[in-house]
Amino acid sequence: MNQPNRIDGGQIDRATTLKFQFNERWLTAHPGDTLASALLANGVRLVGRSFKYHRPRGIFSAGSEEPNALVQLHKGAALEPNTRATTVEVFDGLYATSQNHRGSLEYDFLAVNDLLSPFLSAGFYYKTFMWPRAFWEKIYEPVIRSAAGLGRLSGKPDPDAYDHGYLHCDVLIIGAGPAGLTAALAAGRAGLRVILADEDFRMGGRLNAETQVVGDMEGAAWAQAAVGELTSMNNVRLMTRTTVYGAYDHGTYGALERMTDHLSDSGDKPRQVLWRVYSKRAILCAGATERSIAFGNNDRPGVMLAGAVRAYVNRFGVAPGRRVAVLTNNNDGLRTVDDLRAKGIEVSAVIDARKGDYLVNTTGRKGLKSVHLNNGRRIEADCLAVSGGWSPNVHLSSHHRGRPIWRDDIAAFVPGGELPPGMIVAGAANGTLTLASILKEAHETAQRIATDLGKSGPTGEPPKASDEDFATAPIWHINKGKQRAWVDLQNDVTTKDVTQSHREGFRSVEHLKRYTTLGMATDQGKTSNMLGLAVMAEASGKTIPETGTTIFRPPYSPVPIGAFAGRARGKDFRPTRRTPSHDWASENGASFVETGAWLRAEWYARPGERGWRDSVDREVKATRTGVGICDVTTLGKIDIQGRDTAEFLNKIYANAFLKLPVGKVRYGLMLREDGTVYDDGTTARLSETHFVMTTTTANAVLVFRNLEFARQCLWPDLDVHLISTTDAWAQFSVAGPKSRALMQKAVDDLDLSNEAFPFMACAACTVFGGTPARLFRISFSGELAYEIAVPARYGDAMIRAMMAAGEEFNLTPYGTEALGVMRIEKGHVAGNELNGQTDARMIGLGKMISRNKDFIGAALLDRPEQTRDDGLQLVGLRPIDANVNLTAGAHFLNPGDPADMAHDQGWMTSVAYSPELGCSIGLGFLKRGSERHGETLRSFSPIRAQDVMVEVCSPHHIDPEGERQRG
Repeated sequence: MNQPNRIDGGQIDRATTLKFQFNERWLTAHPGDTLASALLANGVRLVGRSFKYHRPRGIFSAGSEEPNALVQLHKGAALEPNTRATTVEVFDGLYATSQNHRGSLEYDFLAVNDLLSPFLSAGFYYKTFMWPRAFWEKIYEPVIRSAAGLGRLSGKPDPDAYDHGYLHCDVLIIGAGPAGLTAALAAGRAGLRVILADEDFRMGGRLNAETQVVGDMEGAAWAQAAVGELTSMNNVRLMTRTTVYGAYDHGTYGALERMTDHLSDSGDKPRQVLWRVYSKRAILCAGATERSIAFGNNDRPGVMLAGAVRAYVNRFGVAPGRRVAVLTNNNDGLRTVDDLRAKGIEVSAVIDARKGDYLVNTTGRKGLKSVHLNNGRRIEADCLAVSGGWSPNVHLSSHHRGRPIWRDDIAAFVPGGELPPGMIVAGAANGTLTLASILKEAHETAQRIATDLGKSGPTGEPPKASDEDFATAPIWHINKGKQRAWVDLQNDVTTKDVTQSHREGFRSVEHLKRYTTLGMATDQGKTSNMLGLAVMAEASGKTIPETGTTIFRPPYSPVPIGAFAGRARGKDFRPTRRTPSHDWASENGASFVETGAWLRAEWYARPGERGWRDSVDREVKATRTGVGICDVTTLGKIDIQGRDTAEFLNKIYANAFLKLPVGKVRYGLMLREDGTVYDDGTTARLSETHFVMTTTTANAVLVFRNLEFARQCLWPDLDVHLISTTDAWAQFSVAGPKSRALMQKAVDDLDLSNEAFPFMACAACTVFGGTPARLFRISFSGELAYEIAVPARYGDAMIRAMMAAGEEFNLTPYGTEALGVMRIEKGHVAGNELNGQTDARMIGLGKMISRNKDFIGAALLDRPEQTRDDGLQLVGLRPIDANVNLTAGAHFLNPGDPADMAHDQGWMTSVAYSPELGCSIGLGFLKRGSERHGETLRSFSPIRAQDVMVEVCSPHHIDPEGERQRG
């Protein structure tokens, strides 16, 4: 359990030893290690297998750009695949395994794919699996599915918790390297509200990996001093372990903070928080990513980026190898040589491609053993540090479809002119690749933002540093020898695949990506895209800027689906809303049903009842013969005020509303632009300028959104103001022949006689001695009925007071099932009939449509299909045999006709058992339905194997003249 590759130095706590497992083997590490640095310290080089050919893979980088070292963490339901070992903090008891192999990591059975590589080149699946067609379903697809993917999910519910949050700032600084820290210091000193976010657990960026001097101290020490000063500022928020993964509209950014991933026990804290950050300005200081060079067998474990080698040596105190060769096309790569030698690590070769030295091959399948040069030399090495130059991390600057632009001096793309609004790029992300220039640029950028935002506090001076000797040559790949040269290490894309893509006609970068799968992995091509573009440019005879680049899209690095969901999972997938009478209903035996986002009582069971039908029948009978009460708070309620409200509603509703008197309620239909009914409800006029609209529960949000659109966009000159008050009022329906007597006990000082308060009247009032309320005489059940609304905070008290007042009348609570029975008995349409296919004529309300005005949907009302003589119309249905239950969804056929669509006459929309009629009843749509009352039809449902005879009747099964509700 020793660490053979641990060397002196580094920013780790050697006083504490941690134990962790990798592939069931116990190893040791120290606080400050990543899983990658700990594996290297323990001499582990083989960590995974590539996607297609299952070639051995080792650690390649030291950050989120890692394409190789993907591992699975934890066990059981907490299993997490495809995690980059380079970003995982080691904690005591960490459990990790390698992935994407059959059998052991050392002896992967699917490594046979590498022997078949001549047959598995780019696009082979497009060509191979086309024939024979019969093989796809039984052979090809099962094999592909079994081999697809890298890691594996547990298939069990994720036991961790995730949260969402919102943050606001003057300036969001993305990246806490030298540029980010310098900008944060200047902005914080100036008095701006600053958020500094970095994906690492230690701020400082490349300063932690280098030996440069900043402000007369080591770069890493200066970084920690800067963090200390920022921590002392109340206007600065430091967010480590936080990846800003996307730039969105209006200065909004998405950020993922890993709260407890680094802890062995998270307690009650969420694992991760997905932040929505609102910023006035943003400074992108995301740094740059080092590139590789393509040459023969450049994918072996031990081949690493030169900057990563420096990071392991200087930050983590780990030697990636004992004999290290260095291949570079730039001066930055040569710094690796100096740092290795300073730590006493042997440098076996320095290969500067700018001098004509080429590396053409390597040996060592499961770990690098030697490198071969173009002059025939064979050099022993267990690690090869490769530097092909640095590419600015332009990703977030492109999230608004801004195209990066090419700079020849650094042989890389830099952010273009179309940045997200409010974003400025500074430091290496902007193509400024030397330290003193980075610090100066970041400081000046923060100063400009402070001035723009009206802050004039002293910002200090940028720290002193020197610029490195930076020079690079655009050497991308070495075409020597017959060995495969790898571009994308995770997806097994070679230079041959890229040139083949061009040869076969896939010549745009978008087609290249999809044909070869270049950059389509967890690293999103951070280390491979630039190399692939260069190979593509050479194959096409164009320059790299002429070849172009793909558009970067969020997320910058993978974000767990659980983090996007947050708490919205399981029963909390969407918010659960409870009516004001919920607690009372629970106490009184209610069963609940989800209606939209609401839980509503569906029936109230009583002792001795054998099932829900007994409960529903009792509630219906009690309401029809006495009085019942139902919580209808869930109906959408919209308060509409303004001088032009009546005119506005006249344009919204298909029927007339302009002259609705004060103190009256009117039923109305809303149409879509195509003339289809999408919602119905009532609107009450409380004063000349004040209206209250109710909508169906399901369409409350949709109606409000459409009203806002109409107010703001269609008729912006009208004086109309809207607010949703669905949650503000508790509302109860009180129905039945004894409802007036009950309401006279509840309502204070209001004459409820039929003459003074007739059907469709409304008024503001008080109840039970002064509680403010609104009273509407409307009925959904077909009985004498009222709806009484009180402020929501009085809802629970209201239902209890009503039940006490109604005891002498045997007041019975009823739920949604009884309500549904009564509405079908009365012929009231609901969601089953208003399903997005019906117009006013079909539901029997064609005469309500006003032809004397314009309104939404009027232009398309008279299309031929909607006015045909044999059009569908709403009817009622009753079984010939009263003992038979009808089935919703059944189709109507004339007796003797075959059961096919050519003879289809319509369908059943709603059914219920009517306690009053003693049989099953239904509503449905029938061709020429209004002319066919009294006919006998077949009600045919092949799904339920039902074929019964039904009689067509009026949809108003009871009280067709409406005498009860007007009495």
